[in-house]
Amino acid sequence: MAKQTITITLYKSELVYDVQNKTYLTGRSRQTGGNHEEVANMQANDDEENANQILRSLGNAFATLKTKLSEYLEESGTSANDIQMDGTENLTVALKVPSNYNPAANDTVSAAMHQYLVNTAVGDWFTITNKADAADYITLAGANLEQIREAINKRLRPVRPSVGGASGTDGGSGTTVIEGGATVIEGGEVHPGGGVLGG
Repeated sequence: MAKQTITITLYKSELVYDVQNKTYLTGRSRQTGGNHEEVANMQANDDEENANQILRSLGNAFATLKTKLSEYLEESGTSANDIQMDGTENLTVALKVPSNYNPAANDTVSAAMHQYLVNTAVGDWFTITNKADAADYITLAGANLEQIREAINKRLRPVRPSVGGASGTDGGSGTTVIEGGATVIEGGEVHPGGGVLGG
């Protein structure tokens, strides 16, 4: 069987919300009663300068993620630029994985990618506004990257063919579709919902 493609779509609105929520909760937990301004600066919001910084950090993290996973990617193109991504386009990664890749790992791959981008962006944000917590999120992002690599390397157990013909899968289209959560995977694409479709 040929390699199959797992396409993971990360919704930018969910990524930005998660960054804002983590910075809000962290700031709230650091309140002492006399550090109101410091706490407020820690909590990212939709103001233009805040949004630009978060989007830039998410874009940089996404580029780094693709570099780390380049052995699984097949992308064409001979040019690139440093224009900041906007807040509307979602982020998509198409991973080429072996035919015996275990699709049970799809949810882990998508969730860990989401957390990698968010934790990297929060780490960048706190490098500016709250250095004491920045290193913790960078460390978490490194752990997320290891989760992604572990999940991608999960394989299915071989199936012994029956006498007179092979049992198991019929080859299929090499496309996997998973619905659930904010991240959508389609061998294809991931769409919000629940359950596994196709295979």
